[in-house]
Formats: sequence, structure tokens, C-alpha cells
Amino acid sequence: MEGKETRFGIANSALYATVTTDASCGAVNAMHDSFTPLGGLVPLFNIELGELIFGGVGAGLYAMLVMAVLSVFIAGLMVGRTPEYLGKKIETREVTLAMLYALVFPLLILAFAAWSLVTPYGLASLANQGPHGLSEVLYAFSSAAGNNGSAFGGLNGNTLWYNSTLGFVMLAGRFWMIVPALALAGTLAGKKTVPPGPGTLPTNGPLFAALLVGVIVIVGALTFFPALSLGPIVEHFVAQAGKVY
Repeated sequence: MEGKETRFGIANSALYATVTTDASCGAVNAMHDSFTPLGGLVPLFNIELGELIFGGVGAGLYAMLVMAVLSVFIAGLMVGRTPEYLGKKIETREVTLAMLYALVFPLLILAFAAWSLVTPYGLASLANQGPHGLSEVLYAFSSAAGNNGSAFGGLNGNTLWYNSTLGFVMLAGRFWMIVPALALAGTLAGKKTVPPGPGTLPTNGPLFAALLVGVIVIVGALTFFPALSLGPIVEHFVAQAGKVY
């Protein structure tokens, strides 16, 4: 029963964890570190999607707009035409800036998590070994980069290494991503609006909404799936084999 919240129950604790990591809130009513492996996977994956499901606080709008630019670019590749969004042509510079934005977030999380997991001073803070320890480190850097504030409670972050790196990831996770987002906004603002043509993909219908959701999920899945496979997913199968969480 360590870390289990008996006042609210399983359903309300799981719902709260899902909502708070969808919306970049960071509040908790149960310890995410004590969830089942797949139960801990959900809030971790929510943060690693960029907290776009409800829109992250202070960053959700421009993050969604960057994903919209990537979506129209992919749609343009499919139909063989120059992509457009809100009447502005999406060209090489816009796609480059959007990809820079999309790559900063996983680079911060995966690079510092990998560094922490191969050094004695990083491993010394873990309360759990094996795949759950990997999940703890991944969650710490995901939460810092994603402006969430929640944590897997088993990791001791009050060390020189984690205080320094998590502080840097918090700073970079906000300001390094703002730079390409602002540059993208500037390039779009300087472009002339063109009328929609026969090859223009409408961006106000269910088809584009489905494409946008697909791009967000695929970008998140392809980027973080290897790490998640070695963390909570492996832990789930190990737990199922031993029937112990």
C-alpha cells in the first residue's frame, strides 16, 4: 500500500493523474511512482506528447500550431503540392523551424536521462533498480522539460547532479523552444496571404483534425517508444510474470 491513496480510490487517482499531465498542471492526489507499470506509463506519455491534449499552460497554443505546420507539410507531401496553413505557404524555412522546435524537447529528456543512467552519481539517487528506475529518471526530465512539476517520488532529486541538470532542462525546455516558435511566427507574419487553390487542404474539418492527432501521436511514439519500451512496458511484463508491482 506504499504511496496508494485510499481516500479517493483507484479510479479517481488514475483520472486525476491523467488530467494533470494532460494539462501541464503538476498537482497530484496519489504518488505516480506507486502506480502499476502501465498506470505510470500514461502520465509519462502524456507529458512526452508535449502536453498537447488539453494544451500545456503557457505553451499549449504555440506547440499545437507547430504541430499543425508539420501536419500540413506532411499532407502537402502526400498530394505533391506546396502546403499552406491559414493562407500562408509553408516552405523550407518554416518546416526547419518547426522541426527544431519538435527536436529540442526529446533531445533534452533523452540525452540527460541517458547520461544519468550511465553515471554513478545519477544512479545513486534511484530508489528502484531495473526498468522502474529508468521510468523514474525519464519522468523527472520529462516533467522538467514539459513544465509539469509532478514526479515519480522514488527518485532523490536533491543532489548536485539532479538539481543542476533538472534546472537546466527546465530553462531550456521553455526558452530553447520559444526561439524557433517565435522565428516561425515571424516568418509566417511576413508572408502574403494567398487564396486557397484546388490543392489546398482544408484545415477546419475532421480530416485535418485526424491528421493532426496522428502526427502528434506518431511524433511522440516514434521519439520516446524505445525508452518507454525499456521502462514501464518491460516492467509491466516482468510484473505480470511475477504478479508483483
